[in-house]
Amino acid sequence: MARATGRAALWDMDGTLVDTGDLHYQAWVRLTRDLRLPFTRADFEATFGWRNPEIIRKLFGRHYTEAEVAEIGARKEEFYRASARECGVVLLPGARTLLEGLAAEGFQQAIGSSAPRENVDLILQLTQTEQLFQGIVSMEDTQRGKPDPQVFLIAAKKVEIEPARCVVIEDAVVGVQAAKAGGMKCIAVTFAGHHPVARLQGAGADLVASSLAEVSVAKVLNLLNG
Repeated sequence: MARATGRAALWDMDGTLVDTGDLHYQAWVRLTRDLRLPFTRADFEATFGWRNPEIIRKLFGRHYTEAEVAEIGARKEEFYRASARECGVVLLPGARTLLEGLAAEGFQQAIGSSAPRENVDLILQLTQTEQLFQGIVSMEDTQRGKPDPQVFLIAAKKVEIEPARCVVIEDAVVGVQAAKAGGMKCIAVTFAGHHPVARLQGAGADLVASSLAEVSVAKVLNLLNG
């Protein structure tokens, strides 16, 4: 049962809380080199924020079985996690202040990510933010990737807040589209530079900020209060 008077912030992870784009890119490069598959920076940018099954079928063909898709995706994520542990990961500017401010204001908070659960858990551990989230939705919890709203609707259900009382914080066009399709407000941030302002606005973002340091708790409350 959703809490009619509650509020929630639903967070994308990669590109929003942290900038792990280059770690992901290098993991794909290593994987595709091993498998002798074509892969370019343009391929990466066109599919950033998608779930692995959709990426693999889009870039490498639909002839792979479900098991093969899962194995290819798992190998890529192993490369990614090894690099993340070795290089370290830090929160983007303003992220911790906003996370802690929303928690102090009584917001429920959840992760709504296209990444595998192991990746999400690792990032939360490395950034020491596990305690700030009441729910996590990852690739394993969904059958449809963004721009389908499934990931955020499940996140809202996990924290028992109605979609109309949720604000999604994203950096990707497909993430903004997913938030709006789910009937939620959306703040888009451009700090990681994966998507231009015009495209985020065109996708329906209610607010576009260059950094989370520009997003205050008051701005989030004003957005939800209309």
